[in-house]
Amino acid sequence: MAKLKLGPIADDKPVKVTVELPAPLHRDLSRYAEILGRDAGQPSTDPVRLIVPMLERFIASDRGFVKAKQERNP
Repeated sequence: MAKLKLGPIADDKPVKVTVELPAPLHRDLSRYAEILGRDAGQPSTDPVRLIVPMLERFIASDRGFVKAKQERNP
């Protein structure tokens, strides 16, 4: 089992977003979705559904951003 940073994706109501990804990034995102589904014993999720949790995780782990956010909102 791979040690991925994301866990299972919640089944929330989707919000429509249009974004253009470079082809290599899209391939990696699709592969990540396949691995995540396999490790969870579920079918592969739509790779687009990974974007929000990945961004949330990235932002939450950015110490500089967290610190700046706390300083701005005491």
